[in-house]
Amino acid sequence: MDASAPYLSDRADDTAAGHVLHLLAGLAHAAGWVITYWYVPMVAVLLVWTVSEMVVRQLAKKASAERMALELVPAAHFDPGLEEIFRRGVQLARASTSMPWWAPRRSKAVQIRLRADGSSPLRYRIEGPAGGERLLSITPFGPAVTVNRARPLADKPRKHVVRAEFILRGKPTAPLRDVPLDPDPLQPLIDAVCDLRAEQGDLAEVRLDIQRAPKWTLRARRVQLMADARRRERREAQRAARWMRHDAGGVEDSLAWQVQQLVSGKQDGGGRRLVMPPVPRRVEPQDALGKLAEDDHLVRVQLLVMCASNTEGRAEARLGQLQAAFDVFGGGSRWAMRGWLVGPWRFGADRWPSRRAFERRWNLRHCQPPRPNWVRLEELTGLLKPPTVHCRLPLLAADLPTFEFDNPELLLQGIYRAPDGRHRLVATYAEETLFEVGVGKAGGGKTERALAQAIGWAHAGGGLMFVDPHRDSWPRALPFLAHDTLMHRIALIDLNAHGSAPQLSSWNPLGMHQDQVAHEVVEATADAFASALGWDDASAPRALTILTAALTVLVAINETACWAGRPEDQSTVFHVRALLTDPAFRAAALAGVQGRLDDETRSWWQTMFPTLPADSFAVVLNPIARLAANPVTRAFLGQPAGVYNIRAAMDSKMIVWVCPGGNGPTDRLITALLARDLLRAVRSRRDTPEARRAPFRPYFDELITLTGAAPETIAAMFEDFRKYRVHVHGMTQLLARLPAPVRLSLVQNASTLASTTGSQSAIAAITAEWGDHPSPALVAALDRYEHYISLTVNGRRTGPVQITGPHLDDVFAHYARPRQTAALTRAAHTTAGAAPLQQLTTRAAGQLERVSHFLTQHTPTTPAARTQKGYQ
Repeated sequence: MDASAPYLSDRADDTAAGHVLHLLAGLAHAAGWVITYWYVPMVAVLLVWTVSEMVVRQLAKKASAERMALELVPAAHFDPGLEEIFRRGVQLARASTSMPWWAPRRSKAVQIRLRADGSSPLRYRIEGPAGGERLLSITPFGPAVTVNRARPLADKPRKHVVRAEFILRGKPTAPLRDVPLDPDPLQPLIDAVCDLRAEQGDLAEVRLDIQRAPKWTLRARRVQLMADARRRERREAQRAARWMRHDAGGVEDSLAWQVQQLVSGKQDGGGRRLVMPPVPRRVEPQDALGKLAEDDHLVRVQLLVMCASNTEGRAEARLGQLQAAFDVFGGGSRWAMRGWLVGPWRFGADRWPSRRAFERRWNLRHCQPPRPNWVRLEELTGLLKPPTVHCRLPLLAADLPTFEFDNPELLLQGIYRAPDGRHRLVATYAEETLFEVGVGKAGGGKTERALAQAIGWAHAGGGLMFVDPHRDSWPRALPFLAHDTLMHRIALIDLNAHGSAPQLSSWNPLGMHQDQVAHEVVEATADAFASALGWDDASAPRALTILTAALTVLVAINETACWAGRPEDQSTVFHVRALLTDPAFRAAALAGVQGRLDDETRSWWQTMFPTLPADSFAVVLNPIARLAANPVTRAFLGQPAGVYNIRAAMDSKMIVWVCPGGNGPTDRLITALLARDLLRAVRSRRDTPEARRAPFRPYFDELITLTGAAPETIAAMFEDFRKYRVHVHGMTQLLARLPAPVRLSLVQNASTLASTTGSQSAIAAITAEWGDHPSPALVAALDRYEHYISLTVNGRRTGPVQITGPHLDDVFAHYARPRQTAALTRAAHTTAGAAPLQQLTTRAAGQLERVSHFLTQHTPTTPAARTQKGYQ
């Protein structure tokens, strides 16, 4: 062995030791320099961080400028399932990554905006990257949700603004509460903003940003949670071991244990027993990590809230309401407002240093929560969809207009009580309210509501016809219509003949002095008789043929008399009997109108009529004889040139009150004649351009009585009148008692459907149209004058919503003129051409003689100018 080896080895060791000492000296020197000049590396780190943050902010700002917005409008029947909502959440999470590669993470988010400013109960918007528009436009909700491209929202500055940021507190691995879909999870938020007042500048907005959870941060958090769980388990095992040793020592030192050892003879001096400490249990990742165990469908969220108002205190109160609304979602984890409460002051998003960061994130739509708010999509179910059918939405002025007196564009509907207790007169747009149906028991408020609507429409300048078989509505409405501006427009057709000297108007259904079309008059009168008497081509073909032929001749006589300038010599419906049974009158009539009858009609009278047996006329003459036996109907229908002209009333926007007088056979026939004449008059408006047709509203009280006389006619009204700008309002106690054609047409075309209280079986037909929301039991429990009603506003159905029917003495108290009721009654009779009943009866009795005299004197001459009488 070389003798120099130990020397070389020692020298190498010295060299290595020198290097180590030199390195340690260098490190010590560097540490000393850092300690002495600590601000230099601090400034360098701060400078690097500042530059990088500025670059990131600029990139994020640029990326946020390329965003789009969609507004989701749910239908009234929107009722999604959990799977549909979950799929929507997956779409939102996926769309959050539709950004350029250079975009910072804070800009890779999709934002859900829930906004209420008084224009709607809650606007639901989705804002996200422009690249995700196609993905977000097609929702799993199907046609139940309309997706519209939304414009940017510009808010006016408010005087008072409060801001808040909500973060998740509680156990970080615990989920939020599983809130059911019925009632809607959004209901607390909507209730919190239901009393917003747009006129006071109220605004409330909630923004929920969603982005995918960062993988590296999530892994680090999982490692930390697992370490914490194992540490807790070891501490629990050590604590359990200490208690076991303590318990064992206590047992061996006890008197009972010593006595047991003496008795058993098992005394040993080996000391105490050996106690085996518990082994720490295995920590399962699923138990330790909870909702953070899996990456799938785990997102990071940011929840920002802003409330504003021009009235002091309202914004703060609104924020408190929203804070309470988010408490509904609290479970093992909960939403809590970020900040500290020090006495009356809260240091949070509204104060330094958090306010500037809040406003930057709010304005630029950046997602930078101060702590990792990690949630699974299932926890956000209630916020991933617009309001559903299970959500009770308040009615704002934009949803249901506020009624304005003397405004012809609005139609009064009732009194709506807002969630904050305010009462508001609500209305629908007149041009959209085509047909209305009111159902409910007697005394529930149907007629009172219809009267209020009719009176409001009359004062706004609209024309109407109120048909009330029982006449109760006329004295009720009289004080509120007794205005000088209305008196000349009101006509009363009252067939009840009350008082010692009753005044009665008159009407000739066959009259031609009002410029009518002959075949339409014949058809309307014949159809009215057929409807009231149950005739059709199968059951009574002969009666229909005879009556039609007779009416054709009488109408031709009247047409001749009018052309001759003698409308006072016209025949009436009572002259059918003379035409069929008096050969002299029949011969004079046929001779007088020979040139006005077509060949087929003349042939029927010459060849077929003589072959008819005498008893074949009875079925036609019997109803006419009943009309003639009643002095009121004889006087009303027996005048040659009656004043009643519903076509003129429609065109001149008159207010016509018609009281047929009851529901007996004669009354039903009168009602059928009036209804068929109304149908004929409305259809005759085809000769007027649509823009020049004045809107007109017939109100039919007691539809059961009216439709019993003319079911097909009333059904045709609900089907056809819309085309002619005539809009029917019907009221009935029982929908089921209406004839099937009327019931089907009425419900099918109703723009407004209302129900007061009643029996559940009677109300079920209406609630079924609403999907039994509300239920029949709920409607049956309504108080008097309370209604559930569905309305049509801006082309969409609103409701059903509960309203209070307007009471005339409250709503129209300023219209009441009780001292002018007598003057209005006189004016209404004058406009209707009313005359004493005895006078009209005498004239009707002598009309056959005047017609016969006219036919005797009449010879074909050059037609004279026709005169027109009626409502002027």
